[in-house]
Amino acid sequence: MSETPRPPRVAFFGLLGSGNLGNHGSLDAMLDFVRTRHPEAELSCVCADPVEFERQYGIPAVAITWYQQHGPGRSRLGTAVRKTFGKVADLVRMPRLVRNYDVVIVPGMGVLETTLEVRPWGWPYALFLMALSARLAGVRTAFVSVGANFARERTLRRLYVGTARLASYRSFRDAYSRDAMRQMGLDTSADEVYPDLAFGLPAPAVPERRERIVGLGVMAYRGTNADRHQAEEILAEYTAKITEFARWLVDQGYRIRLIIGDPADLVVVDAIVADLRRTRPDLGEKRVVSEPAETLGELMTQVAEADLVVASRYHNVLSALKLSKPTISISYGTKSDVLVEQMRLAEFRQPLRGLDVARLIDQFRALEARAPSVVPAMRERNAEYVRELERQYDVLSAVLFGGTRAAAEHVVLEQGE
Repeated sequence: MSETPRPPRVAFFGLLGSGNLGNHGSLDAMLDFVRTRHPEAELSCVCADPVEFERQYGIPAVAITWYQQHGPGRSRLGTAVRKTFGKVADLVRMPRLVRNYDVVIVPGMGVLETTLEVRPWGWPYALFLMALSARLAGVRTAFVSVGANFARERTLRRLYVGTARLASYRSFRDAYSRDAMRQMGLDTSADEVYPDLAFGLPAPAVPERRERIVGLGVMAYRGTNADRHQAEEILAEYTAKITEFARWLVDQGYRIRLIIGDPADLVVVDAIVADLRRTRPDLGEKRVVSEPAETLGELMTQVAEADLVVASRYHNVLSALKLSKPTISISYGTKSDVLVEQMRLAEFRQPLRGLDVARLIDQFRALEARAPSVVPAMRERNAEYVRELERQYDVLSAVLFGGTRAAAEHVVLEQGE
């Protein structure tokens, strides 16, 4: 009599539980895939804040690193000692942790990026250690629709390329990310490009209303590693300019829905609201609305209310595009430019650094006039994205739950690709 096969043990790995809605949106999409196609799987998560993650999802979770699990010391010296000890302790802890799983999935996110401040021996080191531990233990790993950019620091390049080489499966959310990894030395000839996982999330219903609403997605942007010496200046300049644009919007009669993608962004929201209350004292409370969302789904519900969206954070832009909302991207990285280009909105973008408010107003007026003609093309592209993600899920099922890469390639061939 044959034994019943043990259910596959699947762990999601990433900076989850920290409040970043974009990261959680990618996770939500992968959770839906696993639960729908492989309901027998036993789910866990290795994340930044396991307590918060378990509260939100009810899935067992553990901290990525020893330091995250044990916390800082009582003094700066104590904290420094704990961090140093943690790097060594993780050399033992991570292999023991990874052996508890059959499959580890990194669900989307910009895990191979440097568009925000990132230190080599933080997240990049932990990601590499996970991938190496999994390879040595025979655990399958999947980096699914991940984002990347060319890392200027040699240590970061080596960690990112080394991590990617160890994966059982890799795909990128755009050609730019794949090309960046190739430029850093990774052989990407077998890697596919699929849309960001969040494009596969269900779209909320669009409410009926008469008033004109603009979704204004803001971000507490302080630059990259190279900008540490002027981080607060960068944030102050951006906040001042986006506040100036908010004043123009209310003066034109629009209602503003302020949108964030991370709790850190509330500092910009508070600055805008305080300025408008001071400079426009007769402004009705309902003319400027801000309700922090806990999930990307909730954020999309907020975006659904808007006629047009002007946004900075990547997944704010993505959410608007997914809902076929005419969108202007105030971009802090090429990844956002790629998104709007794919939606044929390339002219409706500008860089966050050096934001030109007068030009932004001109872009807004032009996009508002063209809105009826751009929406149908956006809807068509969104339908295409959903089909592409379904094809990726077929491949993932074969690679992660069906045994071999050859089986996945057979699936692709049968689809006629």
